[in-house]
Amino acid sequence: MIALSLAEIAEVVGGQTHDIPDPSAQVTGPVVRDSREAGPGSLFVAFAGERVDGHDFAAAVVEAGAVAVLGTRPVGVPAIVVDDVQAALGALARHVVRRLGATLVALTGSAGKTSTKDLIAQVLQRKAPTVFTPGSLNNEIGLPLTALSATEETRFLVLEMGARGIGHISYLAGLTPPKVGLVLNVGSAHIGEFGGREQIAQAKGELVEALPSEADGGTAILNADDPYVRAMASRTKAKVLFFGESGEADVRAENVRLTDAGQPSFRLHTPSGASDVTMRLYGEHHVSNALAAAAVAHELGMSADEIAVALSEAGSLSRWRMEVTERPDGVTVVNDAYNANPESMRAALRALAAMGKGRRTWAVLGKMAELGDEALAEHDAVGRLAVRLNVSKLVAVGGREAAWLQLGAYNEGSWGEESVHVSDAQAAVDLLRSELRPGDVVLVKASRSVGLESVAQALVETGAEGEVSAR
Repeated sequence: MIALSLAEIAEVVGGQTHDIPDPSAQVTGPVVRDSREAGPGSLFVAFAGERVDGHDFAAAVVEAGAVAVLGTRPVGVPAIVVDDVQAALGALARHVVRRLGATLVALTGSAGKTSTKDLIAQVLQRKAPTVFTPGSLNNEIGLPLTALSATEETRFLVLEMGARGIGHISYLAGLTPPKVGLVLNVGSAHIGEFGGREQIAQAKGELVEALPSEADGGTAILNADDPYVRAMASRTKAKVLFFGESGEADVRAENVRLTDAGQPSFRLHTPSGASDVTMRLYGEHHVSNALAAAAVAHELGMSADEIAVALSEAGSLSRWRMEVTERPDGVTVVNDAYNANPESMRAALRALAAMGKGRRTWAVLGKMAELGDEALAEHDAVGRLAVRLNVSKLVAVGGREAAWLQLGAYNEGSWGEESVHVSDAQAAVDLLRSELRPGDVVLVKASRSVGLESVAQALVETGAEGEVSAR
């Protein structure tokens, strides 16, 4: 974080100082909420959760070098006491962002946020120091913590914004007002909470409404291939830049194909020129993510050649998102188990089909959460798609939703041993260990709550007789 005195922090957050001998003492290190991350110069934010109360670690973090604690009560060590820690954290982030000389880029969407954010960060890092959201910490706590990790040297701050209801993105954009706003798509993720795609579009579009006008440097980057997103152009006063495979897009892809390994290759076109891209990531869905990143980079002054090189060299920065591991025995394990919704599930299955040409393919799939009344139809559709893509075997893991996956496969024509329903992750592991053969490709994917990453990890460990190389 940029250096701030405890007196200034207390004023910004509207707090009272306690047990602080020197209010001019400065916070020069990170702002953290995990006591294990506290170190010299840091500020520890004490949240009181259902199981753990951060205030209980106050003495330990100060001993580790923290300058003070931000909490809701005195703790016997230097502290700034406020009524609401989350609100105070947001106020501090807003203050720091205003002090920064960085360009703030915010993005949202139903699917692909984290992968796209990682691509944007890797491209912009070629141009100037860039700070970005780690993993998918995109909520009311993770976003301000990321913003507070920026320093005087930071030139680009890339923030992922999530939403589970109307008003969430407006709140986040108020904490960290963006200059560039990117909306990827409007899909089915959390549709059970929102009530429908129209409501999701309303919530995601709050980002472009928060942008400054074109005269003040604001730019909205919108997906031309998604009608809900394209329509958001009427909701902003910012400059609008479209990306997509549509011929109307300002940043677009032509001659899209997948390599034999399942990695996308295409000709990138931007208003400043064209260049060829072959990605290290897997699956055609990354083309849209790459175009979104390219549009941001173009708007921030990078040439088509610079963008193409950066996209071609970018890797996956976040765990369990199309994480590909080649076992010594020739089995390929694709761990995409971080989360799942209908759009990402279909994309992952198509990537599996592309990677598995001439090889046996396995789709180990589980529940897609928060789909509301659409849950049965969406799980059925995914099961049917697995059959249409000629996936060799579908392993549906779990309860009711897994049964719906297998039912869809059965109704599409999978009547023999092409699909199986197992009760839990261990049953899936036992089945795969007994039936996998060298050269097989295994995709593992479900919503985060299912925990299917344990299946992928067990498969990697099973084959680790020698050194396993993860890509």
